[in-house]
Amino acid sequence: MIRALLADDHRLVREGLKQLLSEAPGIVVAAEAANSHEVMEKVRTEEIDVVLLDISMPGRSGLEVLKELKRIRPNLPVLMVTMYPEKEYAVRALKTGAAGYLTKSCAPDELITAVRRVTSGGRYVSPSVAEVLAVELQEGVEKPRHELLSNRELQVMLMIARGKTVGEIAVDMCLSAKTVSTYRTRILDKLKLSNNAEITRYAIKEGLVE
Repeated sequence: MIRALLADDHRLVREGLKQLLSEAPGIVVAAEAANSHEVMEKVRTEEIDVVLLDISMPGRSGLEVLKELKRIRPNLPVLMVTMYPEKEYAVRALKTGAAGYLTKSCAPDELITAVRRVTSGGRYVSPSVAEVLAVELQEGVEKPRHELLSNRELQVMLMIARGKTVGEIAVDMCLSAKTVSTYRTRILDKLKLSNNAEITRYAIKEGLVE
């Protein structure tokens, strides 16, 4: 029996994933977590075979949680299940130690296949992720400027590009407005941009947001 931990701050999403997994023979949702603290607590106290982890989490991001999980339990497979398209985070997540990467728009059968594969010691890479990885491995290809951003800076940049204010981002990420403003300053500097409108245009041009 595969015992899964669902880590997502949206209860409706967890309920949907739980329903899908409950219909698959040999898989049971053993625990749920709504934030990074609960993820670490459940991993330490529950018998878990696989973690389904979102990138957008209150406080510490999913990538930061992933890094900590690989430190304390390096053999525990972590499958990223997120709304963020592969182009934004797939390579970062896999480099950090994720065993697979899926978007929440994936088919139910694909989710089940991915869970089974990563818990058996393999990795799950969808065709779209494979394409992203192929581009990443090409030599001589100029990398986009946003790859200079840290994981947290990239998360803030995408939220700005989607029209959120500093105050809204601060609430969503459980940070102070001053901290978010600092991230915004770093983003503008690294991307050589001047304002939020230019951040939005850059993100659209690079295919990071629609």
